[in-house]
Amino acid sequence: MTAEEQRLKANNTRTIPLEQWGPYLSERQWGTVREDYSENGDAWNYVPFSHAHARAYRWGEDGLGGISDFFGNLCFCVALWNGKDTILKERLFGLGNNEGNHGEDVKELYYYLENLPTHYYMQMLYKYPQQASP
Repeated sequence: MTAEEQRLKANNTRTIPLEQWGPYLSERQWGTVREDYSENGDAWNYVPFSHAHARAYRWGEDGLGGISDFFGNLCFCVALWNGKDTILKERLFGLGNNEGNHGEDVKELYYYLENLPTHYYMQMLYKYPQQASP
């Protein structure tokens, strides 16, 4: 058995057969219906991207290449800065439903390259813009 197969076999004997840490953190929490507390039910305009960095979310959290514990109580992600943006880069930049070409539109390139089932190894490629975000 490989080391990964041994870890998977050990996971089958646990009460919760998942790893405690993994890629359970979404890339984008802003603008979702779970975070909509507007009077008219318009989630896209209630939390636009420009407000995302200053909000505390009630039902989740987001981050670039983030990891969290199984229950989402403790979340980690990278924060980047290209020297030109006015904020730290912590989540994907996107446009709301009424701003994009066909609904929601993320304006960045990111790829998930590898991930073991136990999340002992994860690899992601993120193309960080060198110019200021629009």
